[in-house]
Amino acid sequence: MKTFTAATLLLVALAEVAQGHYIFQYLTANGVKGAQYQNVRKNTNYNSPVTVLSSNDLRCNVGGNTGSGTGVVSVAAGSTVTFTADTAVYHQGPISFYMTKVADATTADGSTDWFKIKEIGPSFSGGQAKWDMALSYSATIPAQLSAGDYLIRIEQLGIHNPGGAPQFYVGCGQLKITGGGSCNPSPVTKIPGHVKASDSGYTANIYSPDFKSYVVPGPKVASC
Repeated sequence: MKTFTAATLLLVALAEVAQGHYIFQYLTANGVKGAQYQNVRKNTNYNSPVTVLSSNDLRCNVGGNTGSGTGVVSVAAGSTVTFTADTAVYHQGPISFYMTKVADATTADGSTDWFKIKEIGPSFSGGQAKWDMALSYSATIPAQLSAGDYLIRIEQLGIHNPGGAPQFYVGCGQLKITGGGSCNPSPVTKIPGHVKASDSGYTANIYSPDFKSYVVPGPKVASC
């Protein structure tokens, strides 16, 4: 008969946490995929989601409020960047990309104004919703965005457990935008605060027979 020590049980529990979800670890810019956490801030909560709407961890995940050990990659305005996770997303829910201009991408805490540059909701066919659950997601930097340091943030919101707290899987990349113009994106928002508990896309029951449409939570995609 096998016996397990408390330490062994703890290791098993940690392994289950680490394998239980997904986390965005890689950033591809200028056609080059960076190394793990090279240009993405490293979180400290394994693969666990953030579930508290008022938490500052919604900005760049637990442990991601600074990025002093993370590199900054230069990309031209109008180019495309891609976030890649350790394993493909498998919880139903939308994807959103946000950016915020900062004085220094390595020290910024994400308390500045954010604007959404892309959102991915479900498609509906035959009364069924189809979600984009993938390993990698890409977004294009607005072509007229002004030059400077930015954080770029990906958010996957797991709404697969109606009645339970929706799960935010987030990560922040560190960019230096070159070229561009003088765009002042609008609308802007603070994080936390970008998603409200009353948002229909936050409270949606994806298993309901009445689930025929969906609005991605948060502000609209910004324009200049």
